[in-house]
Amino acid sequence: MNELSYIDITVIVVYLIGIIIYGISKSKRGSSEDYFLGGRTMTWPIVGIALFSANISSSTLVGLASDAYQTNINVYNYEWYAVVVLIFFAIFFLPFYLKSGVYTMPEFLERRYDKRSRYYFSFITVVGNILVDTAAGLYVGKIVLTLLFPSMDSTLILVILAVAAAAYTIPGGLNSVIQTEVIQAILLIIGSCLLTYFAFNQLGGGWSGMMAKLDTMLSAGDVNFGNRLEEGKYIPANSDEVFSLVRPSNDEFMPWWGLLTGVPLLGFYFWANNQFMVQRVLGAKDLNHGRWGALFAGFLKLPVIFIMVVPGVLALLLFSTLDITSLNYALTDGTICNNLSDCPNLTYPVLLFQLLPVGVLGLVVAGLMAAMMSSVSATFNSASTLVTMDFVKQLKPELTSKQLVRVGQITTVILVVLAISWVPFIESVSDSLWTYLQLVIAYTCPPAVSTFVLGLFWKRANGNGSIVSLLTGFSLAVFMILSQTFDWIPAINELHFLAKATWLFILCVILHIIVSLLTKPQSEQQIKEYTYKKEMFREESKELVDLPWYKNYRILSVILLVITAIVVGFFW
Repeated sequence: MNELSYIDITVIVVYLIGIIIYGISKSKRGSSEDYFLGGRTMTWPIVGIALFSANISSSTLVGLASDAYQTNINVYNYEWYAVVVLIFFAIFFLPFYLKSGVYTMPEFLERRYDKRSRYYFSFITVVGNILVDTAAGLYVGKIVLTLLFPSMDSTLILVILAVAAAAYTIPGGLNSVIQTEVIQAILLIIGSCLLTYFAFNQLGGGWSGMMAKLDTMLSAGDVNFGNRLEEGKYIPANSDEVFSLVRPSNDEFMPWWGLLTGVPLLGFYFWANNQFMVQRVLGAKDLNHGRWGALFAGFLKLPVIFIMVVPGVLALLLFSTLDITSLNYALTDGTICNNLSDCPNLTYPVLLFQLLPVGVLGLVVAGLMAAMMSSVSATFNSASTLVTMDFVKQLKPELTSKQLVRVGQITTVILVVLAISWVPFIESVSDSLWTYLQLVIAYTCPPAVSTFVLGLFWKRANGNGSIVSLLTGFSLAVFMILSQTFDWIPAINELHFLAKATWLFILCVILHIIVSLLTKPQSEQQIKEYTYKKEMFREESKELVDLPWYKNYRILSVILLVITAIVVGFFW
């Protein structure tokens, strides 16, 4: 069932070798700005596609199909909400990021507050990038590729993935990463479209056929309907509810109120504060290209429901009773998976092997590997930038630009080793990996979002309020994670993770405000240069008057919001 032909293997090998050669050929390492920010020459299509590619990782591909198989169609809420967040980011935050000329998000916090906030946020971001983002991406890639190449040692697969991503990241820097992400994103989209096409082709009847078969399964109470039939879980009554983005308040995955509270927080952190995403926009040639690129990335997120989520539903209809014991995939307790209901995380690889013909399979697997390499290379590059610019340069300001590049390259090598070494520790929690990742992000992002938002929109916010709220929020996050692990306080543990994120954000905002009011304000220069003012909007309006409508980001933002409303309204 999971054997690749020689043609498929040839396609994959040619792709791997080709993308490494291409990445190295696009390297820019003449100066630190060239290496870490691609010389700030990126045009809007490159910025937008790079953002999309870095976001759609192996974890995302596998997770979207898995969640859809379990009827969590509302996982798409994270995708379309990116449009709203990116528009907000483009209007308010991006101008300050680009005008300040910073290399990193922690560096921006120092400009607005002080070094304490910079060092804290940089350290937390590096740890998160390597121990959560990169290691988890490698781990998921290891699981999938072990199924694809059962005769190969899993550790060897892991090393190949990391080394392939590092092969062009280390010598080439951000420009190599972004240029390869463009190729990878195109391949990824083509592969996803092909998979969706073959799935619909085998089911027959198109969209209406899919909805009709869903209704039949639901009315029959089919026990193979993912793992959503477990006691106490919300069960859709019909196909319309399956494809509804708004769920009841007791839904375990995403209750309706989460769309107003926790989801915006997680989205804002990911797209507006996370170094490995924002770094792509920092490389834009100017503010307009940065804004257009951000909007383009939001536009690319909208079709995800059709080409990456829907295939999971089609797998439910086509392969819910399929015997997958030949995959020899075991849970942590040693149990071999018999069908997808036991192991919904195998939905994506099952779709690949059951639907795709020879040659096309190799192309789509190459796309999957492209997603893995894209996300891994993105985190490697951003983490090395953080270490180099936020720590090494601060400790040794006499280093030349070329020496900083060398430090960044050495740092990437170290980070590669650390990420590979950490993967075995994640294996012990493989069955709860997705929940683990959700909890970590939900617990750690609210303090950062609080600091960035207050810093931009409230003049009185100061460094003392920032560091106190950041450290207190981090302490509370650690406490909640430990409480969840050891069941310390059941009342807190029973709260939905989006509710915990919301309450943590509110507490951090209140604490930041109180401490700031009780202590000395920031300097007038910091407030003037890094705080949003109404005058900025009026001045910008005058500049936009002379631009044609298709270059006016405000008009483009409105058009994008209308398109988003139509798509979301269809699934409301």
